[in-house]
Amino acid sequence: MIGPAEKEDVQQVLPLLLSAIGSIAYSLAGTDDQEEAEQILADFYTSEDNRISYKHVLVDRREGEIAGMLVSYSGDQAELLDLPFVMRPGRELGTRANEKIAVEALAGEFYLDSLAVDERYQGQGIAKALIAAFEQRGIEAGSSKLSLIVEPNNAGAYALYKKMNYIEEGSIEVSGNRYLRMVKYV
Repeated sequence: MIGPAEKEDVQQVLPLLLSAIGSIAYSLAGTDDQEEAEQILADFYTSEDNRISYKHVLVDRREGEIAGMLVSYSGDQAELLDLPFVMRPGRELGTRANEKIAVEALAGEFYLDSLAVDERYQGQGIAKALIAAFEQRGIEAGSSKLSLIVEPNNAGAYALYKKMNYIEEGSIEVSGNRYLRMVKYV
């Protein structure tokens, strides 16, 4: 069943989030140390007013477990939601202190930041259902444009987005990697 995430979901959501965002985790955390980055992101997840806050997460619960998760927010708030990462005390001491956090979403869009399904539940339509819930959230928020980014070599995700009528609209560099921007008008 798809619904909002809770603070207490952090231990189940965080591994999925990390698998979805890859090296972007280190950019957000401002460090290359995996354990430190995971702790920093866990703290942000349980906080409010940042891009990975539980407040921006939808989850699919199956048999008492988180089967999948999706992070989304309004592009109008993207820079504001990244500010807590930039202003985090101690960031200036990290190995990525000077790395700029790319603003992935544009004003006027409703943005799918990250999506992951636990490997035990893959192939059951969970990603598609989470995307449909994201789209509904975007429509309810008054957005006429939905957006996301995808790695060019992630053929499975790219095919799913195309099947759900997302179209390519340029590319963006995030954490030193190129991503395709995809949009859908609703």
